[in-house]
Amino acid sequence: MRSGEELDGFEGEASSTSMISGASSPYQPTTEPILALIAFICIETIMECSPCEGLYFFEFVSCSAFVVTGVLLILFSLNLHMRIPQINWNLTDLVNTGLSTFFFFIASIVLAALNHKTGAEIAAVIFGFLATAVYAVNTFLAVQKWRVSIHQQSANDYIRARTESRDVDGRPEIQRLDT
Repeated sequence: MRSGEELDGFEGEASSTSMISGASSPYQPTTEPILALIAFICIETIMECSPCEGLYFFEFVSCSAFVVTGVLLILFSLNLHMRIPQINWNLTDLVNTGLSTFFFFIASIVLAALNHKTGAEIAAVIFGFLATAVYAVNTFLAVQKWRVSIHQQSANDYIRARTESRDVDGRPEIQRLDT
């Protein structure tokens, strides 16, 4: 495990699997949305089903994960997230990957239990579990990135408070004592 200082040196590199790379350079992840898209395509090739609820749930999860992760990918790749600083992007990435991990895992289990052993269903289950694993790794890294950002924020707040407390120009009662 790397410390916060070591993680800072790796921001923006393509070897990182976290969606957020830092304020100045976007990360370009492709594994998660591609796996979600492949799982969605596999499930769409199924022509008939008798209990269709598992299939529909898997279809919804794979399509939703693809769309949400794809939108975040576009936001980060084009640096559009820099225009909306009010949103905690580390937390947004954490919530997206955490929920995608959970729902892909549940949907893959349900589809594995209720499928008819056709090639498309087996492929969808395999890609569903692969997407679960990739989202789980990203969730772990997003938690670490979020913790680092919280520690940096609290350190910045402390430094800002110390600097403001020493600022004589902003405190008229100190100026009166000096004169």
